[in-house]
Amino acid sequence: MILGITPARGGSKGIPRKNIKEIAGKPLIAWTIEAAKKSKLLDKHLVSTEDDEIASVSRKYGSDVICRPMELATDEASTLSVLQHAIKNIPLNKGGLRGLSSSDIVVLLQATSPIRHEGLIDDCIKEFIDNGYDSLATGFLCKYVEYGNNELRRQDIQGFFYDDGNVYVIKVDLIRSGDRYGKKIGRKIISRWENVEIDDEFDFWIVEKILLENSKTMNH
Repeated sequence: MILGITPARGGSKGIPRKNIKEIAGKPLIAWTIEAAKKSKLLDKHLVSTEDDEIASVSRKYGSDVICRPMELATDEASTLSVLQHAIKNIPLNKGGLRGLSSSDIVVLLQATSPIRHEGLIDDCIKEFIDNGYDSLATGFLCKYVEYGNNELRRQDIQGFFYDDGNVYVIKVDLIRSGDRYGKKIGRKIISRWENVEIDDEFDFWIVEKILLENSKTMNH
C-alpha cells in the first residue's frame, strides 16, 4: 500500500486558519488533496486533523480523514508523531482499520506546499522505489552562507540539499521505529516555484500569484 498523508491542524499561528484559508479560488488544503487524487500510484490519501472544519473541507474535496488527539495538534507535536498516529488508525472505505505491512510506503504531502506539477508525486514514488531508498525528499540546492564568513563567488559555493516540504516518501517501518530518514536517502531537486512553502503572509501572497499564473497557463 502507498498511503498519502497530509497533516493539517487548526491552530496555525503565523496565518490563522491557514490550512483552509482561500487561495487562488479554493481552500489551501484543497490544492494538495486534488494533487493526491491525480496520482496514479497513491492507493489512499487522508488528512490528519483535530479540527472539525478542516475535516469537513477535506471530505468535501474527496479525502479521507483521521481525527488526531489534541496532544498531537500542539506546536510541540512532531510530524513524525502525527505520521505514527495516522498509520495506526487508517480508515477503510467500508469501515474498520487496515494494518500496514513492512513493504508499505507513506507519502507525506504538506498543505503548505501546494504547488506541484501533475506527475510530481508519482515521479517521487517511482524514484524512491527504483533506487531502493529508505526515504526521499524534494528540495533545492541551497547556497546560503552567513555574511562575513564567505569569500567564495556564489557559483563556487558547493551548497547543500535543503528539503522544501513538498513531497516526502518514507518506508512505513522507519516511521514505526521513530525514524524519518533511514540510511539511504534520496534527494530530488525540483523547480524553484515548487520549492515555495507557506510560513507567513508574504509566502501566501507569492504562492497565490504562482497558482493563478499556472491556472491561466493551463486554460490556454
